Amino acid sequence: MKITNFLELKDFQKIIIENEKIELDESLLSRVNTSFQFLKEFSKNKVIYGVNTGFGPMAQFKISDEDTHQLQYNLIRSHSSGIGNPLPAQEVKACMLARMNTLSLGNSGVHESVIYLLQELINRDIIPLIFEHGGVGASGDLVQLAHLALVLIGEGEVFYKGERKFTKEVFEIEKLEPIQVEIREGLALMNGTSVMSGIGIVNAYKANQLTDISIRLSCAINEIVQAYDDHLSAALNGTKRHYGQQKVAERMRAHLADSKLIRKREDHLYTHFEEQEKVFKEKVQEYYSLRCVPQILGPVLDTLEYTEKVLENEINSANDNPIINVEDQHVYHGGNFHGDYISLEMDKLKIVVTKLTMLAERQLNYLLNAKINEILPPFVNLGKLGFNFGMQGVQFTATSTTAESQMLSNPMYVHSIPNNNDNQDIVSMGTNAAVICRKVIENAFEVLAIEAITIIQAIEYLGFQDKVSSSTKELYDEIRKIIPAFSDDMVMYPYLEEVKKYLKAM
Repeated sequence: MKITNFLELKDFQKIIIENEKIELDESLLSRVNTSFQFLKEFSKNKVIYGVNTGFGPMAQFKISDEDTHQLQYNLIRSHSSGIGNPLPAQEVKACMLARMNTLSLGNSGVHESVIYLLQELINRDIIPLIFEHGGVGASGDLVQLAHLALVLIGEGEVFYKGERKFTKEVFEIEKLEPIQVEIREGLALMNGTSVMSGIGIVNAYKANQLTDISIRLSCAINEIVQAYDDHLSAALNGTKRHYGQQKVAERMRAHLADSKLIRKREDHLYTHFEEQEKVFKEKVQEYYSLRCVPQILGPVLDTLEYTEKVLENEINSANDNPIINVEDQHVYHGGNFHGDYISLEMDKLKIVVTKLTMLAERQLNYLLNAKINEILPPFVNLGKLGFNFGMQGVQFTATSTTAESQMLSNPMYVHSIPNNNDNQDIVSMGTNAAVICRKVIENAFEVLAIEAITIIQAIEYLGFQDKVSSSTKELYDEIRKIIPAFSDDMVMYPYLEEVKKYLKAM
């Protein structure tokens, strides 16, 4: 893929998920070089933050010309201070691509060697060691991006062919040269929102998967109970003017188009009503977790769409400081590195994913509680009641995991803590928000895996394999390849993990 001047999220998917290689367009390199040359000339005999001054609250200190290059190395090394779990490879790769893209806009004044080396790391799957903990998301992802910059100067560590190795060793193997810091490469690499954005892009991709899976599982449960179709109808959902709701209902209708189990209300309650009947044997309406799926997942879809728009805007923006403007022949000081846009979106995304998880947990409870559904044995137990346990054990896992996501859904966006000698007196906590959002997404996959197995067991018990829609039958067949129909109790955790992997690969 040739990189020019604008990356869409689908481009990230091709590069990060599908491992497509990238090449740099000549116009991009020309833009970078023009910006670098301009800053080199413009910075002479002027005070420019991060070029010939200290950083943060020490910006009042003038740096002598002979120390300006070492200043950048000092900044990188001193801020390579993260701790905790390493970020997953996909997230780091997305971070590198986001950083390369924003530095390529020509507003950062970096040398082209930075762009070239980032390209090589991405194409060769050399993944810098970047830790989860460290950034407050105000001057961007300072600490996490320092670990990226550390690798670019040939120091630190990377993951290479499944092993954690010293950067110097890997560069020797791959015949790569570290960058030589020129004017402000250290600050330009570190000032920015590329880590929170990179994690956010992967989060959005997975949230899309979750939404599709949740819709499919919701359709299957409606089939299991032989629900009426009017709550999915275009007529009903069209009376509420929300795109997400209408889209979810449309997707459900598509999934259920060839189902032999979904019923029409006019064929039953509207035509065979007997006046003397005082208590109806059949439910007039289903429980909310079955009937209100478009209204519940609609906001998830709408939120996700807006989050993707914000992410796309951010990765195609100049988000460091100061901003180099060749056209104006000026250098502007400000705060484009502040991560509030991403922080808020990650909080919103984790909230809606938690609600999706809560919907799955309630649907699971419906299937497991025989007194509620009135068609299945307790805990969808295909064995001997009282002697076997069916899905009883895994419900505890689903409930516990959902509760954790509910707790994690408290926002990071409003948890600003001043630091940096109060220079950073209000911060975004955007990277924390993105990391916690990822945890909520992982939790959702676990709960949906448990729900999916339960649905397949319910279809087995009812003998509906040949009556469900082709969409549900495909799900049934694939999960049956992983876990056989079971009546005797068995150890469940290996199957949960395998079904989770299957869902994540859908």
